[in-house]
Amino acid sequence: MNLNERVQVLVDIDNERIRQDVKWGKQRHDYGTWLTILVEEVGEVAQAMQAGKGWGKETDANNLYTELIHVSAVAAAIAEQVYEETHKED
Repeated sequence: MNLNERVQVLVDIDNERIRQDVKWGKQRHDYGTWLTILVEEVGEVAQAMQAGKGWGKETDANNLYTELIHVSAVAAAIAEQVYEETHKED
């Protein structure tokens, strides 16, 4: 992967974070709730991987790249909260 491709992936993750914030506002959850959200997104990655092999059921989760961006963006949202909580005194 070249630098431009990596930068595009990071831009896509940031764009997804912006989309999430516009849709739901700034989210802050307990870690159990975050885990539930993250695992649901990981499940959609699994569905997209299965669809790529012709396995599984009909699903909207058929674009593996998009689903991976969603997982990354949710993980980034969790990291943002952790960072905010651990740097309150800064």
